[in-house]
Amino acid sequence: MIDVHSHILYGIDDGSRNIEESIKIIESYNKMGIKDIIATPHYINDSSYVSSKDNNLKILNNLQNQLIKRNIDTKLYLGNEIYIDEKIEDLLKEGIISSLNNSKYLLIELPMSGKKDNYYDIFIDLINNGYKVVLAHPERYISFQKDFNRIYELDEIGVLFQCNLGSIIGEYGSKAKKTIKRLLKEDLVFMLGTDIHRDKGKYLFINKAIKKISKYTPKDKLEKITEKNAKKIIS
Repeated sequence: MIDVHSHILYGIDDGSRNIEESIKIIESYNKMGIKDIIATPHYINDSSYVSSKDNNLKILNNLQNQLIKRNIDTKLYLGNEIYIDEKIEDLLKEGIISSLNNSKYLLIELPMSGKKDNYYDIFIDLINNGYKVVLAHPERYISFQKDFNRIYELDEIGVLFQCNLGSIIGEYGSKAKKTIKRLLKEDLVFMLGTDIHRDKGKYLFINKAIKKISKYTPKDKLEKITEKNAKKIIS
């Protein structure tokens, strides 16, 4: 599996608190076969989570060098989990935020309510300007859980969906679990991510989640959402 959503860059958001915690997570993932990780620190305009692309790159490069010194064969790539904002395209052009590995793919999140008056228009504008909008964890948004038609509406305009592994095992509650099952059954999931923030000690939830997901997804599609679609981004 390739992890496309993680908060392993230390000290810049609510993810890893220090480099040792980051390394511990990455090493644990490596042992489970996850050897490519896109780091996606939060970028929330007008908040404390506004670490710049340059700063994120410095942290990522330092972390990558430490992995090399410790013979941990994992490759890191830079992105952001971008909170919905009318200035996303400007922030990209100014080099403040990052697409996923300098591709046209943007990982974007909504408020947990799922409600934002102009998010549909923002997505339309980004897509019309050549970007690939990937919505982070749609199964977690309350309004999406209540009304699945919101997901259909975004699918129709070309929005892609990244779901969290933990959702299928109830990590975010029964409604998120029910919603990700439907997304999987209807073949609406483009990629999967761990959305890891802090060291969990044991990472058996990853294998457990993938095993459960395989019950709702044929083998060929499982390969696409765990690896092949992500390879399009990192290559």
